[in-house]
Amino acid sequence: MDRATVDERIRAILDEFNKKGVEIADATTFAGDMEFDSLTVMDFVAAIEDEFDIIISMNQQAEIETYGQLVDAVTSMVSE
Repeated sequence: MDRATVDERIRAILDEFNKKGVEIADATTFAGDMEFDSLTVMDFVAAIEDEFDIIISMNQQAEIETYGQLVDAVTSMVSE
């Protein structure tokens, strides 16, 4: 699956979590820009895992701070 397709599918999921209507770019941060709390992060990660049938480990989650990093990580996981 290519990055553009992954990006499109993640954006569709992110719409329901983007309560503040933040414009999403690769540099958008989940904690700072979108103000996600830990519960929101868990729900969002679960939705991504379900959509792509993958598991994002706690270590991977800790390393992902921006939207672009998430798209790259998911693209890499679905391509394996």
